[in-house]
Amino acid sequence: MGLEIMRLRFPGGPSTLLAVAATLALTGLGQAADIAVSVNQAKILKLSRPADTIVIGNPQIADASVQDARTIVLTGKGFGQTNLVILDASGAPIVDQQVVVSRDEASTVRVYRRSNVQTLSCTPNCEQAYMAQADASAQAAGN
Repeated sequence: MGLEIMRLRFPGGPSTLLAVAATLALTGLGQAADIAVSVNQAKILKLSRPADTIVIGNPQIADASVQDARTIVLTGKGFGQTNLVILDASGAPIVDQQVVVSRDEASTVRVYRRSNVQTLSCTPNCEQAYMAQADASAQAAGN
């Protein structure tokens, strides 16, 4: 089995290649998609350069803490959508994305008894699930 090398050709030559590389660096190479986090779960974000300022649009939905200058821990606190902005020391954006916090329903079961809802965590046996404030509010609202 031989090694295959793929060569990309850009019509504009090296200047076009540099423009494409700069665009990818500015967009974070795929960071245009929303950041999905489950409520009561954390997600590690590795940054391309050191962060200086971190802003969360609604801290009741998500929280960010600094592990080190290039590592941010994003935690889902409540259901919904907010934004995350991370700036470097010169004020240039490193990350400017939407954060979507939702329930992880892969291993949960809801039992409905008239207007009462009980959430069970089935990992592997079904037991009463921990209910954060966001869960309690959502179940009280009938979601």
